[in-house]
Amino acid sequence: MATPNYGYEKRQKELAKKKKKEDKLKHKADRKVGEGAEDESTDENEGAESAEPSESSEPGSEAAQP
Repeated sequence: MATPNYGYEKRQKELAKKKKKEDKLKHKADRKVGEGAEDESTDENEGAESAEPSESSEPGSEAAQP
């Protein structure tokens, strides 16, 4: 009777674990990239809003200097 090849079974199990872990990390990175794109668009909008008040304060500060 043939003996079981435990080394082969162990290797297959390790490969399955490795693939599952890589898939999980890829999925996590994809979610992070998707959230990052939403956050960046929000940051751009906030940056535009914060730039407007600073521009309006600059002419006032120039008028006060002369």
